[in-house]
Amino acid sequence: MNKKCIGLLVKHDERARKKAIEVERWLIDRNVDVVYADGFAQILPKDDIFCMVVLGGDGTFLSAARLTGNRDIPLMGVKFGEVGFLAETLEGKLYQSLEALLDGKFYIEERMRLHVSVIRDDEKIAKATVLNDLVINRGALSRLAYCAVYLNGSYLTTFKADGLIVATPTGSTAYSLAAGGPVIHPAVHGIILTPICPFTLTNRPLIIPDDTEIEIQLKEDANDIFLTFDGQEGVAIGSNDRIVVTKGEYPIKMIAFSKDNYYDVLKARLLWSGGKG
Repeated sequence: MNKKCIGLLVKHDERARKKAIEVERWLIDRNVDVVYADGFAQILPKDDIFCMVVLGGDGTFLSAARLTGNRDIPLMGVKFGEVGFLAETLEGKLYQSLEALLDGKFYIEERMRLHVSVIRDDEKIAKATVLNDLVINRGALSRLAYCAVYLNGSYLTTFKADGLIVATPTGSTAYSLAAGGPVIHPAVHGIILTPICPFTLTNRPLIIPDDTEIEIQLKEDANDIFLTFDGQEGVAIGSNDRIVVTKGEYPIKMIAFSKDNYYDVLKARLLWSGGKG
């Protein structure tokens, strides 16, 4: 049997770092190799990694998702941050979950990602793959953003708002939810368009099939507008740019220890009673 190698990506937090050292020793005692990934430097070891254990909140998990790229590395999230939806394992059940992981008693959930390209004068100036969302947002002193949206080449409408969110089902519980968008189960094959503080009440969130190609163009005087990827990196954009969004080729694989656990996480994070009617 080949010796396992597990990656650790750790939030820049003293408590999480101390726990990572404990986890490293625990794994080494069980004949498991451990390598560290650096989310800030965007460095992922070239080792043949069985999985990556992510100690942190949703932001750390998103860094891990970005690091894996198209490599087939499942992610196990351990919650060390504030309210979040991506880290399923609580700190108190960490070693119980690690035991199950090493025994192969886990499930793999695939989560869709979006591929984003920014094209300026027929040249691709930026690209990214996001697990949660891409956000077009205006600066603090800017006027409304006018986002013309085309679906599979056909004009849909121009959202007049503070910005526009394009989210995956996984990202439906992130910024899109705060902006009034719907919660969508990760197994649903859809993409969400959610305007941020729309100028008119007729601009409403919209769910479209995930095989749709989305193109967004900024209209009017598009100054001080930014496009951000999973809230972690971004680029300034203007009226000469086209933002093209398609379903990503490589989904993220998330480790779960019980089937249909999504609703339990949802109820806990949103503080729903979860009682019987």
